[in-house]
Amino acid sequence: MDAAAATFGEGCSLIPTDGAGSFNGMATEPVATAASANPLLKTLVSAVGEAGLVDTLNSAEALTVFAPTDDAFAEIPKDAMAGVMADKEMLTTVLTHHVVAGKLAPEDLAGEHETLAGDTIKVTGSGESFKVADEKATVLCGNIPTANATVYVIDTVLMP
Repeated sequence: MDAAAATFGEGCSLIPTDGAGSFNGMATEPVATAASANPLLKTLVSAVGEAGLVDTLNSAEALTVFAPTDDAFAEIPKDAMAGVMADKEMLTTVLTHHVVAGKLAPEDLAGEHETLAGDTIKVTGSGESFKVADEKATVLCGNIPTANATVYVIDTVLMP
């Protein structure tokens, strides 16, 4: 299996080529478990654990996840980040704002999608170039398969 075959974006070169955090490694695990092995997503994984969303994400049938990198989280001022991490309800809302029901392939990505937070997220672009949330975030590496989700790594944390 070559899970990297359908991925796209300059950021894909930052994904390990082998092991659990590689495309092939992530493809065999449910999304939260797969993300936990990816070195670009450590802060996201920590936040998902803090919010108690690991089982929710891993047990979902099909999802699309817009996954902010550690660098995206680092752009948030430390005091603001600490406040969000300490408020489980707010943290859950922020994180579920990054998740859409169903696995969206690149050809289905552009448009408005309802998030698990109950609001909508707009994606623009086509081919291998996509912007998310009114062009606030750029897809760095897209169409990453996991056992139950399609992941699009983005460069910005999306606020609902």
